[in-house]
Amino acid sequence: MPTKSSYPDIHIPDVSIWDLLFERTDRPFPNNKVILRDAETKRAYTYAQVKSSSINFGKTLKSVWQWQRGDVLATFTPNSIDVPSIIWGTHWAGGVISSANPAYTTEELAFQLKDSQAKVLVTEFAFLKVARAAAKISGIPDNRIVLVGDVKDETKTFLHFKELWLTQGDSRHQRTPAKNPKTDVAFLAYSSGTTGLPKGVMLSHTNIVSNVLMIQVAEGSKMSWDGGPDKGGDRMLAFLPFYHIYGLVCLMHFAMYSGFELIVMPKFDLEKFCSYVQTMKITLAPVVPPVLLLLGKHPIVEKYDLSSLRMLSSGAAPLTKELVDTVYQRIKVPVKQGYGLSETSPATHVQVWDKWHSTIGSVGPLFPNMMAKYMSAEEKEVPAGQTGELWLKGPNIFLGYLNNAAGTKNAITEDGYFKTGDVGHQDKNGDFYITDRIKELIKYKGFQVAPAELEGLLLSHQDIDDVAVIGIYDKSRATEVPRAYIVLRRGVKGTSEMETAIVQWLSERVSSHKRLRGGVRFVNEVPKSAAGKILRRVLQDKAKKEAEGVQSKL
Repeated sequence: MPTKSSYPDIHIPDVSIWDLLFERTDRPFPNNKVILRDAETKRAYTYAQVKSSSINFGKTLKSVWQWQRGDVLATFTPNSIDVPSIIWGTHWAGGVISSANPAYTTEELAFQLKDSQAKVLVTEFAFLKVARAAAKISGIPDNRIVLVGDVKDETKTFLHFKELWLTQGDSRHQRTPAKNPKTDVAFLAYSSGTTGLPKGVMLSHTNIVSNVLMIQVAEGSKMSWDGGPDKGGDRMLAFLPFYHIYGLVCLMHFAMYSGFELIVMPKFDLEKFCSYVQTMKITLAPVVPPVLLLLGKHPIVEKYDLSSLRMLSSGAAPLTKELVDTVYQRIKVPVKQGYGLSETSPATHVQVWDKWHSTIGSVGPLFPNMMAKYMSAEEKEVPAGQTGELWLKGPNIFLGYLNNAAGTKNAITEDGYFKTGDVGHQDKNGDFYITDRIKELIKYKGFQVAPAELEGLLLSHQDIDDVAVIGIYDKSRATEVPRAYIVLRRGVKGTSEMETAIVQWLSERVSSHKRLRGGVRFVNEVPKSAAGKILRRVLQDKAKKEAEGVQSKL
C-alpha cells in the first residue's frame, strides 16, 4: 500500500502565488519588514516595496508590451534583489516565468527562449552579449531586453527595469488574476532530459502555493520573523540561484511568505559567505554538499565567527554522514538534508530539526498532503521498507513537460504518481533514504547534466568515433562530475595531449557545469546492449575499480 505522510494534511487554498504572498489576511509581519537585502551594497526592499515594485513592473509589461495572459518572460541573470519583483510583477500581469542559467551558452539559451516562446528577456549588463545573441536567434528584438542589477546601459539601447516603471497610482492597467490556479502555468523550469534536450517543466500556481505551505509545516515552527537577540528574526543567506527551483521556491518564495530577511549574494564565494555570516549575523543558510566540504576543510573558515548560524540545510545532491560530522565538529552548526525535484516544485522531504543527527543519511519524512510508493523494475509495488524506485503523488506534482506529451506520459501515471527515477526506501520511523538513481542524469553541484547531450557534441569531433559519458563521484569536490569514455578514430593516438584537447574543445561549447571535470578515458569500444543502448553501469563499475586501483579492461 502507498505510504501517506506522517504529517496531518493541510488546507491548500485555491489561490494564485500573488494571492498567497500579497493578498493574505493572516500575515504576521508588518509592511516595513525588510525581506530582501543585497549582501554587498546593503540595498534593501521591505515587504511593501517588493509588492509595489512588482505591481509597477506588471503595469509596465501591460503598457509597453501589451502583455497577455500566458505570455512568457525569461530571466537570464544571477541573483539580484530586483529579480523577485520581475517574477511577481509578471505574475501580477498574468504571465509565466522561465528562468535560465546565466552560465548558458548562446545556443543553450536560444533553445530555451524558442521552446518557451518567451516574449521578453531580462538580464544583467555583464551577460548582455550572450543574451542579445540568443534573443536574436529566437526572435526577441532588442527593445524587449530589460536590464536588472546595479549597472545600467549608458547608451540607453537597453533600459533598466526601474526606468520602465509606471506610477503605482496609474489605474489604466489592472491585475490579471489566474483563471484556474490548478492549471494555469506559473513557471517553466527547464530540466535536462536523458535525450539531451532540456524539458520545460510546467509548474502551476497551485504547485508552488502548496509547496510553500508544505515547507512552512516542516520548517516554519523552528523559524521566526521577529525573534533572536536583536528581534530582527532569522536571516537567511541566499547564494543558491533563484533561476534554480531550489533557490526559487525554498528561499525566495518561502522567505517572502514567512517574513525572513533574505541576504542575497549573486554567486557563492567562501570568504564572502563567511564574512556575511559574521557581520550580518546570518542564522540560516541553505547549501549544497560542495559548500559543506569547504566549510569543513578550507583554512579560510578559521578566520571567521560563524556562531550565529542555527542550521545549515543541504539539498540538490546526496549528503554523507562523514561530511555532516566533519562540518559539525569544526563549526558546531547542525546540518540537515532535504529532497526534491523540479517536477515536485521542488521539496518533498526534509529532516526534522531536532533529529538531524540521529537520522543522518536520510532526507526526512514525506511532506503533508503527499503519498509515496516504491516500485520494482517491473513497476510492481514493493512493501514500504524495501528498496524500489520512489513514486510521489500530491498537489505539488507538475502539470507535465511543455511540448512533450510522450515525456509527460512516461513520467506521470494515469493515477497521478510521478516517477522520480530515484531509488530508496523508508525506515520504520518514517524517514526516507535515497540510495541510487535510475536516471542517467549526472548531478554536478545540484545542476543536471544530460550524458546524451555531451555525447552528441563529442561525436561531432573529427577524431571521435564513439563515446559514452557517465557521472563519477569526485570526493574532493563532494559531487558527481562528467567523464567521457571515448573510442578514437583509427590512427589517432590516445595521448594526454589528446585528452586535454578534447576536454578544452568541449568546454568551449557548453556551460561550465557540463565540462568534463572527470576527464577522458580512451577505450577500444563502448559497451552496449544488443539493442544498441549504452551500458553505463559497466562503465560505472569500471570507474569504481579504477578508483580503487584495480586494472579493468573493457
